[in-house]
Amino acid sequence: MGHKFQLRLNAPDSESVIKERQVQQVMQAIIVTGGKQYAVSEGDTLFIEKLDAEAGASVVFDQVLAIVDGENTKFGTPVVEGAKVDATIVKNGKGKKIRIFKYTPKKGYRKRQGHRQPYTKVEIGKISF
Repeated sequence: MGHKFQLRLNAPDSESVIKERQVQQVMQAIIVTGGKQYAVSEGDTLFIEKLDAEAGASVVFDQVLAIVDGENTKFGTPVVEGAKVDATIVKNGKGKKIRIFKYTPKKGYRKRQGHRQPYTKVEIGKISF
């Protein structure tokens, strides 16, 4: 009783792949803030390390490592000259609490500690270079 297995690959035709890539041409940038790198595009919302600014204030990220705009791609050495990303601060807050528990077995040493990491929620506006 042999079973016949058919392998079907749902490979999209080349025209649909090309159209999909043309639709997805959104300007993207790689920025540095808080010692971390973020890949952002216009309209994105992201959580970054806490900034000293109130909600509703605008902030400019001028450490832009790369910009991808369809066929035009610019890489900095180390940053792209004259490039900047405008953003608006949505809110400042604290993340979920994490528990740190240290102990040494058979010695009676126990230490419990909690931590909530502060963050700033920003909405990316315009990417310019």
